Amino acid sequence: MNQLEKANEYVKENCVVQEELPEFHVAPLIGWMNDPNGFSVYQGKVHLFYQYHPYSAQWGPMHWGHCVTEDFVKWERLPVALAPDQAYDEAGCFSGSGMETEAGHVLVYTGVRKEECDGVQKEYQNQCIAVGNGRSYKKSEQNPVITGSMLPEGFSREHFRDPKIWREPDGYYMAVGNKTNEGIPQVVLFHSEDFSKWNYVSVLARDQSGKLGMMWECPDFFCMDEQYVLIASPQEMCADEEFHNGNNAVYFIGEYNQKKHEFNDWQVYSLDDGFDFYAPQTMLAPDGRRIMIAWMQSWDSNIRPAGQRWACMMTLPRELKLVDGKIVQSPVREIEQYYTAPVRYDGKEIAGECQLSGIRGRVLDMTVEIREGNYRTFSIRFAQNEQFYTSLTYHREKNLLELDRTYSGMVRDAVAYRRVKVKYPKEQPKFRLLLDKYSAEIFINDGGQVLSTTLYTPPEAEGISFFCDGTAVAAIQKYTISVS
Repeated sequence: MNQLEKANEYVKENCVVQEELPEFHVAPLIGWMNDPNGFSVYQGKVHLFYQYHPYSAQWGPMHWGHCVTEDFVKWERLPVALAPDQAYDEAGCFSGSGMETEAGHVLVYTGVRKEECDGVQKEYQNQCIAVGNGRSYKKSEQNPVITGSMLPEGFSREHFRDPKIWREPDGYYMAVGNKTNEGIPQVVLFHSEDFSKWNYVSVLARDQSGKLGMMWECPDFFCMDEQYVLIASPQEMCADEEFHNGNNAVYFIGEYNQKKHEFNDWQVYSLDDGFDFYAPQTMLAPDGRRIMIAWMQSWDSNIRPAGQRWACMMTLPRELKLVDGKIVQSPVREIEQYYTAPVRYDGKEIAGECQLSGIRGRVLDMTVEIREGNYRTFSIRFAQNEQFYTSLTYHREKNLLELDRTYSGMVRDAVAYRRVKVKYPKEQPKFRLLLDKYSAEIFINDGGQVLSTTLYTPPEAEGISFFCDGTAVAAIQKYTISVS
């Protein structure tokens, strides 16, 4: 039995029941998941692959898990697509991307191998290709198609990963995360006419400020509304007013010199201000929407119950738009097809603490808009019972948001509290909560700002309550989401 067959047999024999998993967020049937990969359309369906270690709920030698959807909400799980079974990828099939071509569904990924030299083990990361029919994939006999030896001198071969491909009139381009041997993060660019012979082109983008981490993972480069956007996930960042500590997901808006293949004069912003959001990847949907999905987890914050046999999940895919030069995010509109049991309050006065009839649950989409009022603090508690809750608090005068999962059932010393500025305040603030058993994605003021968090509170804690230290008049609309 080869490594791919072994992985698929293990999943089949050890998978958990669907009731243990999120309702509409992609999660593994067993084992560990991280970065989304190969997010693309092939033969009319949307395919999502992901970093996958089926054999434990911890990171391990990376495979590519695989699922498919027709509406970004309801997913069909397919067999594991790639396993680390060749000399050039025996230490892992790391992240990458995919696209539909005349030859089939092409996946590009980072193959990792380790080699001992003078008693020291070194890691080498190279770019590889596999081609398939939407279910099974065959690795190219020319792999690796791009090696670290093709990089200029002084560029790291150990940190050279996560290729993103796209097509232009003169062929195919591939952006890859990299850093210099001095620790300067950058994205390098390669070109090919036929997917087989690749040439180094340029440094697409580089951080000269010293403020944006030590390595840019999972780059994604695209044009949207005639603006060029680079998404990356910097590691080891220090906090400032825009970014939190550690691993971040950011986007750059800048100018692309197509002759020099350089992305310059950029401004950089956070993509998500919550606890759990990393390695986002986008795709262009057939109807022209730019859709993004991300790993809803943090590398340094593990709050999952010890006995849980599956680990991590994806965000719900989000639609991206540019408004006044900034990215605005919203849940894919297809989620509305799964709405049931609507509950609505118009002009509801909230003073002190209260619960409202019909407003409860753990799998729902709820929007709260404060129309008017005299107050300083407004809070929403969810996933709540006598012992547990997670809360979002809006401090009106301070223009602050607080996300607090201290009482969500955590038993580990992990990040539980985050305070951020409201970046785009409105006179009538709006909070949209998308809840799914073990997670919350909170869209502030129509998606100008988003906070994502996991929470492994027992499912029976499904209360929702509101608190106002004065009086607020709110419009509240809530839908249960049912995908079964």
